[in-house]
Amino acid sequence: MPNTTKDQKLIVLSVGGSLIVPDTIDTEFLTKFKALIEKHIALGTRFVIICGGGRTARNYQKAAQDVTSLHKDDVDWIGIHSTRLNAHLLRAIFYAHAHPRIIKNPHEDIYFKENILIAAGWRPGFSTDFDAVLIAQHLGATKLVNLSNIDYVYTKDPKKFPDAEKITEISWEKFRKLIPSEWDPGLSSPFDPVAARECEKIGLEVAVMNGKNLEELENYLGSKPFIGTRIANNL
Repeated sequence: MPNTTKDQKLIVLSVGGSLIVPDTIDTEFLTKFKALIEKHIALGTRFVIICGGGRTARNYQKAAQDVTSLHKDDVDWIGIHSTRLNAHLLRAIFYAHAHPRIIKNPHEDIYFKENILIAAGWRPGFSTDFDAVLIAQHLGATKLVNLSNIDYVYTKDPKKFPDAEKITEISWEKFRKLIPSEWDPGLSSPFDPVAARECEKIGLEVAVMNGKNLEELENYLGSKPFIGTRIANNL
């Protein structure tokens, strides 16, 4: 059941797999990320960290598809298990602070007393964005940070359209008009459309930022101006 009590000290972090495994495992990023999270734990913040699949997922998916034709669900399952491998990596890194079990089903009753809860992909047809939103809803979190490889959400794809404009703040209503209405594993969108619809419904704030610039996450956690996009109902 969703938690109707809001937890202002709980932050959900969706960490893109491209940050954890851009090509090989990025230990420099993980070292800096660990230090930042431990700093804010000491200040009283608790975290749910959900992992993407990154290059590991794409390498395995491509290898399987090079050998044979795959069912769509099997492609998705390879990606899901890649998120779980990355989640185990982070749980090991945060061993001293993390709940011992990785959450895979965002619908289950979740209780944890530790400062960090690690989560991973659930099942075919659902993105880790959507899983993160469901976990935030169940635990009463009011903020979700999407760490990816983009600095901002844009009015359109900046790789295709030179006139694309960066967005620093936007309402869910306006944001949802910029993206497709349905989610697909191959979709190029800064946030899962189904997850966006749920965020608008429950009033969750989402900050989208480039995880390679962890000082921006530091700024956001400290309620300072940051390079990135804030999406919420009251904008």
